Parts: sequence; structure tokens; C-alpha cells
Amino acid sequence: METGVSGPESMLPRAFVVDTRVSETDDVVTLVLRPADGGMPLRCDPGCFNMLYAFAIGEAPISMSGAHGADGAGVSHTIRDVGAVTRALCALDNGATVGVRGPFGSPWPLAQARGGDVLIVAGGIGLAPVRPLVLAVLRDRDAFGRVTVLYGARDPASLIFRRDLEAWTRRGDLDLQVTVDAADERWEGAVGVVPRLLAQARFDPVRTTAFVCGPEVMMRFTMQELMALGVPPQRAFLSLERNMVCAIGLCGHCQFGPEFVCADGPVFAYERIADALRVPEL
Repeated sequence: METGVSGPESMLPRAFVVDTRVSETDDVVTLVLRPADGGMPLRCDPGCFNMLYAFAIGEAPISMSGAHGADGAGVSHTIRDVGAVTRALCALDNGATVGVRGPFGSPWPLAQARGGDVLIVAGGIGLAPVRPLVLAVLRDRDAFGRVTVLYGARDPASLIFRRDLEAWTRRGDLDLQVTVDAADERWEGAVGVVPRLLAQARFDPVRTTAFVCGPEVMMRFTMQELMALGVPPQRAFLSLERNMVCAIGLCGHCQFGPEFVCADGPVFAYERIADALRVPEL
């Protein structure tokens, strides 16, 4: 599979500046970063990630959630506050400096989906790694058949990229379905876990390429449903999340069965990891 790693220079941290800060939810922030020296921008291959360094705290692997600006120099990372490093990153404001190593990882194999239907399934902050994929599909919309995006969150307050969701809903060439696990009094949409949306989604399983990202248990049940519906295993891809420390498969922190998520993924063909994915808490 094609890799997003650009070579030894990926290991050298570069200084980036926070160009824009967007508060997605109470604990999720999107940072648009630009090179501090105005130099070469990062390549934003959908599905790849960077190691972001919060000075004096540490670094964490964060997927790229989009490219910004006419020059493409701005790259966004959507971060959930779940620990010391991500808390420090989420607290940064415009003008702050961040260390960046990357890009790393394997991208979504979108070229394999050309000419067929596209199904994108995301849960929670898993929408961030697939957002560049959705945007890439829409930029080249005529190259694909039906395009379906299924997205779920814990509750309405946990939905991210709300402007994107509204824009995608208005399009006539994309079927977006959104669900929440628990609704409030104002929610008028579907209630339930993401895999339940598959029963009403319109796509031709045989000619569909599926891209899935979210909590592991959600991906496990989603893949079971997709296989039962007849989606070919070789045309289903998942993005895994692990504690990636070195980003090159040396430290072993992100080992998943025989694979290292940072070096061999994070995007995997389902048929490659199906057996390991069935093992809870692996």
C-alpha cells in the first residue's frame, strides 16, 4: 500500500504556527497549522497523520483533517482532549507554535473506488480522518457512483464539523445520514448506533468501496454488517488508532497483532486485519 511517509526529513520536527483555532465541541478543537518559516507545506494525503509536539509536554499522533487556503499551506488537525499532550494542544491559540513531524502512515486508497459506489462510515472523532476523503470525493464527484456518508456521535453536542455536515446535507449528490446514541429534546434525527444506519443506506455492495473509522467496537460491528451485506473484504478499509510513539514501528507501542499501526497503517484493508479485529481488547 502507498505510504504517506516522505523520507528521513519526516523525522525532523518543524515549527508550525496556529493560523486558526476552531472549537468543535467542549473537548474537541481543530487547529489549522502553517509553516512558521513560510516554507514548504505538508502534504495532506487523506488518512495520514503527523506527530504534533506541545513544547515541554510531549507529542501525540494526530490525523490530518484537511488542507486549507488557496496555497494549500494550511493543514488542519482535529484533536480531542484526552491527556496531557492533547490538553496542551487544545489549549493553544492563534499564533502559538507547534512542533510537527510527518507526514506518516498509509492513505485511504481512494483510487480503488473510482467507477463504483463509495460508502464512508465514521463514529465520533473518527470523522476527522475521513473528512479529507469526503472532500476528495466531492472534488472529483463524477468519478464515483453513489456516495454515502454515515456518521454517529454520543449525543448532538458531540457532533463535529457542523458546517460541513450542513453543506453536505444540502448537496444533491451525497447521501448523509447522522445518528446519535442519546438524543436531547431538540434532536430530530436518527437515534442509535452507526451500524444500524447500514440497513437503510442505498449502495450496491458488489461495486462499493467502504471506508470506516471510529471506536474499535463500532468498526467491528460495522464490518460484520458490511460483510453480511456482500461488500467484498478486499474493498473495505479501516483506520485504526493506537498509542503511536515513534511513528516508524520501532517502539512497539502501537502493535496490533503482527502489524504496527504507525508503520503499516493506520489505514488497513479489512482482509488483512480481520482475524485480529475479532479479538476484543487486543
